[in-house]
Amino acid sequence: MKILGIDYGRSKVGVAIADGPLAEPLQVIRYKDLTILISQIKKIIEKEKVKKVVVGISEGEMAEESKKFANEIGAETSDETLSTLDAQALSREAGISQKKRHEMEDAYAACIMLQNYLDNSP
Repeated sequence: MKILGIDYGRSKVGVAIADGPLAEPLQVIRYKDLTILISQIKKIIEKEKVKKVVVGISEGEMAEESKKFANEIGAETSDETLSTLDAQALSREAGISQKKRHEMEDAYAACIMLQNYLDNSP
């Protein structure tokens, strides 16, 4: 079953996908209009034949926005606290260039969140 993981942000969203036990970064979507973002997410879901979507929830005010976004697209939620910091550290350790890290940081964070979700699901 394909699962889409989303690291939601106010201007950009990281997207990862899993088709089995391993998650991989897919892309970063930059947006200004939430309706356009939702349309782009729905296109990915359709194109990739995704069966489940999981949105990462952090803390504070962003947690509420992320939950609202998850509800709008009919997604589950999962804790993503510190996934961006983990993604930054892991990509530095892997020797990924600073430019590439900056471009894909949110997709890496979505990948870590999705992998944690997969690892902790029955």
